[in-house]
Amino acid sequence: MAGIPPAEVHIDATLVRRLLARQCPHLADEHVESFAHGWDNEIFAVGPSLLVRMPRRQASAGLIDNEVLTLPRLAPRLPVPVPVPVFAGRPQHGYPWSWTVVPRLPGHRAADAPAPARGATVDGLAAFLVALHTAADADAPANPFRGVPLAARRESWEPRIRAVAGADALAAWQRAAEAPAWPHRPVWLHGDVHPLNVLLHADGGLAGVIDFGDVCAGDPASDLAVAWLMFDAGARARFQAACSLSGAYDEAVWTRAWAWALGLACVFSQASDDMPALAAIARHGLAETLADPAGGIR
Repeated sequence: MAGIPPAEVHIDATLVRRLLARQCPHLADEHVESFAHGWDNEIFAVGPSLLVRMPRRQASAGLIDNEVLTLPRLAPRLPVPVPVPVFAGRPQHGYPWSWTVVPRLPGHRAADAPAPARGATVDGLAAFLVALHTAADADAPANPFRGVPLAARRESWEPRIRAVAGADALAAWQRAAEAPAWPHRPVWLHGDVHPLNVLLHADGGLAGVIDFGDVCAGDPASDLAVAWLMFDAGARARFQAACSLSGAYDEAVWTRAWAWALGLACVFSQASDDMPALAAIARHGLAETLADPAGGIR
């Protein structure tokens, strides 16, 4: 089985209760239960309105610190709610890393809605990304996996693309990877925009965006890959048009975004046997990138 990275520590509701009782008793609640199981974190619901985020492996431990550093300054400029931590916990009771308590935002995951229904969030998601993609502060976290030039992804992604999508797709990705680089200052990036991290209202509109662990600065193309990971062709065209109205992006950014989408879809495809929602995102992303008549070249 090719699953998500394995957990390196045991985390359960009992541990969460102990940490809350010792470090932030004012936020503790008798009702603690597993809420979500992710690539980097285990999430526990604490009462009706809070979540505890706990890294499950060393490689993701620092991502919690990134959220604590950046979300308080980013949230005021964004048009929808984001999970600004209300408490930052420390290692204790055998748990080795920092952890956070965050608000439980309303809405349901876009991953749980069929692709055609996600079209209602086009304008909201475009507005969110345009608002986020502004010149980053000098202390923005570094991230070797997001926002970097596509050349930095060649060694790890080309074998995956060939294995998952085939030689023709790899050739198209290699052409797209030659697109002109982002010509401006690095901008703030969410770093992991896909349907598991986008929340929708009942009417399909954007309710919030979660999981900022990969927040960083760089080329916005890696965030704009969501155009293929989330939308069908019609909604994607509207999303690209809505983004482009801002004047913040040039044509080459969409070529690079297509390449990011194909690469991410192949990575997800090879590491999601135990995470059906992520596997579905991989299938959708592959279908949409490979069906793109321009092959990412515009």
